[in-house]
Amino acid sequence: MGEINTVRTMTIDFEFFKKDNWSDDEVRNVKLAIGFVQKLMNDHEFDLVLEEFGNPSYRQHNRSIPDGMEALVNYVKNFTKRFPDYVYDVKRIHADGDFVIFHSHITTNTKDRGNDRRGINVFDTWRIVDGQIVEHWDSLQPMNGFMRFFFWITGGKIANTNGVY
Repeated sequence: MGEINTVRTMTIDFEFFKKDNWSDDEVRNVKLAIGFVQKLMNDHEFDLVLEEFGNPSYRQHNRSIPDGMEALVNYVKNFTKRFPDYVYDVKRIHADGDFVIFHSHITTNTKDRGNDRRGINVFDTWRIVDGQIVEHWDSLQPMNGFMRFFFWITGGKIANTNGVY
């Protein structure tokens, strides 16, 4: 469950989530996913994300975001302009070979942190090959009327042809 370091940022603690049954490859993949998510979603270090994780063959399955790491960074950057208090609070992490799954709670207002009736319930799945994030799927559930409305008005444009599965 992350700790609040500043007014905005949460820290994802690997040791808290680590499972004894993860293989060495799964441990490496989870650590990579945590570093990526921490820098992108919580620290908002967009240039660093592109430098460290900028895989040109990154494939996106969220239909609202085009392929490529730069497109994802731009999407999150625009979201944080609208919602500067946005944080991604990881609740569970699962690893299965090349796949890492986070079950998380996104909030856009500091006062809503920890309130499971506000924000967005999200499952993110990344496929990691040879130390690079190559693919991403997500499932988002807006938890309150404002977030449902926001998704409704912003979610109509399909930005890639990859399909959701």
